[in-house]
Amino acid sequence: MGISLGSARRGAMAEMNVVPLIDILLVLLIIFMVISPHVPAGLPAVLPARTPEADQLRREDLVVVRVLADGSLRIDSDAVPWQDFHGRLEDIFKTRASRVAFVQGESSLEFAVVARAVDIMRGAGVTTVGLMIPELEKAR
Repeated sequence: MGISLGSARRGAMAEMNVVPLIDILLVLLIIFMVISPHVPAGLPAVLPARTPEADQLRREDLVVVRVLADGSLRIDSDAVPWQDFHGRLEDIFKTRASRVAFVQGESSLEFAVVARAVDIMRGAGVTTVGLMIPELEKAR
């Protein structure tokens, strides 16, 4: 550390020499880099194998609501009018433990129509509504 004395008008002026502090910081950085392990070790995990039967069961439980460009609705592949949509969803989900459904709207459709479908789904007891985007589905 150094101190420089100013002129009589300004009085004493102190300047801190930070070079030794930077040297100490770099030495500590090198010490921690050497001490720390290069490869983080975690707990071993055994993942269950995927079976085609389980994937098929999941696909059968999946409910997809499609809102077409003309404003019509389809639950999976069945056409449903807007006035029967709420009751049909209640019938589907009254015996299911999982209340998850997906909405897929065509790209030329306004989002307000899709939002209306999501609102009706939430009112029918669907707890989780996922959005399916056709462009992302084609990429898979």
